[in-house]
Amino acid sequence: MSSPRGAPVPLLPVLLRCLAALLVLAGLGHTLRYGLDEPGVALVFGVLVGAGELSRWRGAEGREQAPLGAAGGLAYALLGECAGRSTAHGVPQVVAVVAVGALLGCAPHAARGRGDTADHLTRRVLTVAFAAVCFQPLHDSGRLLGWSGHARVLLLVGLLVMTALCDAVLAAALARARTRWPYGPLLRDELRGLLGIGSAVCATGVVMAVAVGVAGLWALPVFSLPLLLTQLSFRRYAAVRTTYRQTIASLARATEIAGYTPPGHARRVAALSREVGRELGLGERELTVLEYAALMHDIGQLSLVDPVPGGATVGLPTAEQRRIALLGGAVVRQTGVDTEVAVVVERQADPYREQPVGARIVRAVNAYEEKTREAGPSGPLRALEELRLATAHDYQPEVVESLARVVARDGLTLPVVG
Repeated sequence: MSSPRGAPVPLLPVLLRCLAALLVLAGLGHTLRYGLDEPGVALVFGVLVGAGELSRWRGAEGREQAPLGAAGGLAYALLGECAGRSTAHGVPQVVAVVAVGALLGCAPHAARGRGDTADHLTRRVLTVAFAAVCFQPLHDSGRLLGWSGHARVLLLVGLLVMTALCDAVLAAALARARTRWPYGPLLRDELRGLLGIGSAVCATGVVMAVAVGVAGLWALPVFSLPLLLTQLSFRRYAAVRTTYRQTIASLARATEIAGYTPPGHARRVAALSREVGRELGLGERELTVLEYAALMHDIGQLSLVDPVPGGATVGLPTAEQRRIALLGGAVVRQTGVDTEVAVVVERQADPYREQPVGARIVRAVNAYEEKTREAGPSGPLRALEELRLATAHDYQPEVVESLARVVARDGLTLPVVG
């Protein structure tokens, strides 16, 4: 087994998957031996989880989202009553029902090769098991009999917040093992994601658990509708983000179509810049700005009467580089793109001590790509050596070393961009 980068698979994902599999086997074995408690309730929640997983989609920042499945699983884990009658399904049955529903819902995605289904199922099983372990023993022991109204709701909210934090930690750890990116920024992005649809999932999970306890299973479709509408809004937002990025990529191709830069240059610089930004610990928002700026970093060359040979601006006089960068920034501002993107574009030719981090990365990666293209087979090593020699003024040493680590993981080759 190996990771996409060719390195051995870390031990943590294997351990987490084994733990999830053991929990599922234990839950199924217990349920098969002792039977289902309240089969109708289990069936409804299993179908809800399966339907939610079936509607899973990839969000604007590349995360796999199944809000209805997550809310349904958490609600079942925190369910203590149904229509005023106390339930006694327990932790093993919660794990078994949610796991079966999630497996059935994820099967079409796995058959099409969409997303990382194994990691997604691992997170779903572990987070639901965590919530069930926290709540079901308290309910079965009778300690919650005196808890009602606001106290019970606050307890459920607190448990769901703890579960959401557990899920964020697991998601960041699995992403770290899969991509080798720094753990801190990944965890920060996951926690930031909780403020979006994650908060809607937690709120819906609490409301479902409380409403089913009072009104019965008829409350599930009623309270699923707001979450479905929220999911639809997020999917539209993701589609807008995708279209926005495609528009920027098309605009960046103007220099290629006009013959100012080689084909694919902007996309290669953008892909490698994003990797270097990850290596340096940038968050998702900063990476998006960096990617857009890298795609449009050469757009100022459209103002030139005579194209630069090969589009290589590294060998131009500093004053000419700055003029092209400022013209590029002016073009970016006129397109309505985020001002931060324009700042990175127009500052890319300044001394690195005066640049924002994004401009430092774009400048170093652009120089690496141009030098590599010109030097032939020995280009990557020679380009890195030249960048290191110019770290006194032109390139930040930390950026160059991060770039070296990224290309070393990829075998000292430029990333392949579709």
